[in-house]
Amino acid sequence: MTLLERREVARLGSSRFTVPKGFITVVVSTAALFIVCTVFARSSVSHGALLGMLPFASVLAIVGLGQMLVVQQGGIDLSAPGAISLAIVIVSHQPNGDDSKLLPAVLLALLYAVGTGLVNGFLVGRMRMNSIIATLGVNALLYGFVLKISGGTPRTTTHRLASIAGGTSLGIPNAVYFAVGALVVVIVLVKRTVAGRRFEAIGANPYAARAVGLRAWQHRSGAYVWAQLLYCLAGILLAGITTQPTAYEGDSYLLPSVAVVVLGGTSLLGGRGFPVATVIAALFLTQLDQFVLALGVPNAVQTLVQAGALAVGVAIYTVNWATVRARFANRLPAVTAAG
Repeated sequence: MTLLERREVARLGSSRFTVPKGFITVVVSTAALFIVCTVFARSSVSHGALLGMLPFASVLAIVGLGQMLVVQQGGIDLSAPGAISLAIVIVSHQPNGDDSKLLPAVLLALLYAVGTGLVNGFLVGRMRMNSIIATLGVNALLYGFVLKISGGTPRTTTHRLASIAGGTSLGIPNAVYFAVGALVVVIVLVKRTVAGRRFEAIGANPYAARAVGLRAWQHRSGAYVWAQLLYCLAGILLAGITTQPTAYEGDSYLLPSVAVVVLGGTSLLGGRGFPVATVIAALFLTQLDQFVLALGVPNAVQTLVQAGALAVGVAIYTVNWATVRARFANRLPAVTAAG
């Protein structure tokens, strides 16, 4: 184990029994939100409303986990909307309602996801292109494939996919089980393996990683591949949940995917990630949208709410409030004396 890994393991080990700030913040915020919903918009927390909300929260949680892996390496993946939309049109148009063709369509979607991840990883990890520019260009290419396959028209998904993704088991939407499974996989790979510890250490300090001989570009490239696989899973689930999705269904997941990562406490500069907090943040943001709609606010306000949540998350976790308070305290006596 390299010196960088030993330092990172020691840092993580010293905080093993401490609860991350992001986890506490998002749990308290989510609990407070449900209390507010109960008081001011009881319809938004009814049994039917929760059953309708949880599948979409699960999809956002899976997308957020993929975005978190990229953010841990100091990047932003703007190809998420195109990846989600491409997975949707593949599993809805290729089978054309035939259940027997669903599995080949799913495998084709996964193949596209791996290919997209490799392209993103090569451009950002190997060629060292800016992640925003690289993934934005790849997103445009993905939408080219979306239009080629779909022609811009929606198509009904198969009955099997609708029953799997949109059905329930033991009274819980099946999408929730997929989200929990994705969460477990991410936790095991990132938090419980040597490669995962290297992944977080490289994200925290890529220059030190290169100095000790670690191939930072491989881990950075791998983040985009895993992210695309998660986007693909989210797209497949979304196709089954909505039964007749549009070709641009993924557009509404770009800003929320970044917002849940930030609200979960993961730094946009890279480093340690918080998968559980990210999933809870997805639940918080989805329920917040439902609460806003229950109040009769127009749909256009949802984007403003999501942007506000992102701004709050950035303010909480990136602004050094102790320094701000100290500067304010130092200026206050001077203003009083001058007055």
